[in-house]
Amino acid sequence: QKIFFQASNPGQFENDSDVLWQRGHVPETIVCHGLVGINTDAPDEALVVCGNAKVMGRVMHPSDSRAKQNIREVDTNEQLRRITQMRLVEYDYKPEFASVMGIKDT
Repeated sequence: QKIFFQASNPGQFENDSDVLWQRGHVPETIVCHGLVGINTDAPDEALVVCGNAKVMGRVMHPSDSRAKQNIREVDTNEQLRRITQMRLVEYDYKPEFASVMGIKDT
């Protein structure tokens, strides 16, 4: 079984030590040791997608209940007290960020 990876930037890697992609330990996985950008050449997070993403399966996040156990109710009065201590803010995106990210309403 082979795993193929096609990049839009051929020749970017000058030698084997620069290659950040490798086969994962779990079957049918690929691991990247670095930042990945889709439609951007300047990712500033582990994965940056500039554009729409279409998911044909499930997206699991650490906040997903399928990843948790011992879920129990909390004291709502205590939680409301904590919320009143939070700092709430409003903001506008910087124009240069909004234009790169395709955000029209800043």
